[in-house]
Order: sequence, then structure tokens, then C-alpha cells
Amino acid sequence: MAAQPAFAVGEGPGYGGNETINTSILHTYDELVAELKKQDAKQSAMELEVIGQSVKGRDIHLVKYISDPDNPTILYLTQQHGNEQLTTEGALAFIKSLGTGKMKGVLDGVNILVLPMANPDGAMGDVDFSLEDYIASGDRNLTRYNANEVDLNRDHVAKTQPETQALHYNVLQKYSIDYMIDLHHQSANRAIDEGLVSGSILYPTSPNADADVVEASQRLGAVVYDALSQYGWALLGKYVGGTAETIGRNGIAVEYGIATLLFEMRGMSDHENANSVLGQKSNGYLIRQTVLTLEATARAIADGSVETADTSVWDTMQEQYSVPR
Repeated sequence: MAAQPAFAVGEGPGYGGNETINTSILHTYDELVAELKKQDAKQSAMELEVIGQSVKGRDIHLVKYISDPDNPTILYLTQQHGNEQLTTEGALAFIKSLGTGKMKGVLDGVNILVLPMANPDGAMGDVDFSLEDYIASGDRNLTRYNANEVDLNRDHVAKTQPETQALHYNVLQKYSIDYMIDLHHQSANRAIDEGLVSGSILYPTSPNADADVVEASQRLGAVVYDALSQYGWALLGKYVGGTAETIGRNGIAVEYGIATLLFEMRGMSDHENANSVLGQKSNGYLIRQTVLTLEATARAIADGSVETADTSVWDTMQEQYSVPR
């Protein structure tokens, strides 16, 4: 293992424990819904659907761009963990971009589904268990779990929670989905030999996943890697993940035959460990990373280039490790 890196990602900011934490600058649930409704009114290609409710009764929204049922379809899933919100901010920026000329023509070749806040109760800190260990940041705390203190990304087999049920019964079983990117955050101290990563990616690793599904997932990951590697601040590593099918990346690939990719963004939005958090100084480049990921994969699926993406990148991609504090 290389010596501990003494620098951040590219020209990015420091790596946790030295930034202002301010969740008040992130969209609240109500602000997110208001913006989604605004975009729905503006964008003729967009449709907004309520797919279910959270434990505390908040509507869970799905953004849909379905131009042709015969087109390949990708689902972007964010914030299963309520304290991982910058991917939601990036997804919202992506939704806005689909209403402009920036992505002109893309929607002719791909159907896009976006579930921008899978765990609204956790995102609002509206939970029934103690948050005393979480950082008092901004106007609210964000928690990993839903209001029943369940990790939604460990519920993809039993499907005990209303949020998981909404995803499976009203999205995964309703629409013909070919690809899914499950967007998360991770601790701010993950590194590869070149330095601290800006994020990490991984395909399904369950032994029960079909080989063709795994290969399609690897191609999707190659698109993301190639799109981000041109930026000095976007250093990706290979996530070290397990085989459990309770996790979305594995379980959804096995149950539905969907090519899935885990994307873990560097740094939490809120966490009991201050060193795991990246604050507002980092928000811009991390949100940009999500937008680039969503734009690149949508384009590659629309024009068919995802089918020829070079999966050999996975042979040389370094596994990330944690830098001691």
C-alpha cells in the first residue's frame, strides 16, 4: 500500500474534518418536490409520478422521460440513505438540464427514470430514534436510516419497508428497465495510490448474477470512468463490496436481470463522524461529478456506444482503501 496521500482529489478541497457543515443549503423535501413540480410544468417530455409514501407519509416521486417504450431504459436512484444528499442535488440539476438544449436528441434514444429522494424521512431527520450522535449542522440533521431505523439498502430481499416496496412494486416491476445506477456517498478518507478518490464504482458481485448482466454493468461503469477520468478532480477507485443480495446493486441485478452500477461519492452530507463529512466547500465539484455521470450514461445508452464500452478498465482500476486518521 502506498504512503498516506497528503493531498486532496486533483484541485479539490480538503478531505473532511476541516469544512463548514451546513445542511441548510441542501434542498429540503418540500423544496425538492416544489422544484420537481415546477420542472414538470415546464418540460413537455417529463412526467412526475407518485410511486408510494414513506413511513411518515411523504410522497415518493419518480421523474419519467419515456419517449418510446422500445428504447432502452435507465433508472437513476438516489438517497436510499438520507445523509447522502449531494447525489440528489446532482440528479435535480440533471433533470433541469433535460429541459434545455444541452441534452438535445438524447431523449429520442433512451428512456430515463429518476428517483431523486428514496428516503425522504431520513433526508429530513424525521425519525423516531435518537440523533444525538449526528452533527448539528444547519437547520436539520440527515440520517442514514428511514423512520423505522432500517437501512433501505439492506432491504432488497425482504422488502419490509414502504420505501423499498414503492421502488420494487411500482418501479422495478412496472417498467422495463435495462440499466440502473444506485448513487451513494462514502467516507471522505478513501484513497488509491494516486491520492484520495472523488468516488468509487462497482458492478454486481453476487455469484447469482447472470454473466451478461455483469458484463453490461461493467460496460456502464466503463462509460462513467471514461467520462470522469478526463478531469483532474475526478479520481475513481474500485469499490470493495460484498455479495449480499439484500444490497440494491446485487439484489436488483439478480431478481430483475437489470445491469446495475454502484456509484459512491466521496464524503457524507451529515454523519456522526466529522471526518466522514465534506462540507459546502466541496459541494460544487461533487454535484458536478453526479451530473457528468448521469449525462454520460444517458448519452451512451441513447447512441448505443455503451454496447462497445471497453470493460478492460476494470482490470487496471485500483481498489480503494481507507486512509488512517
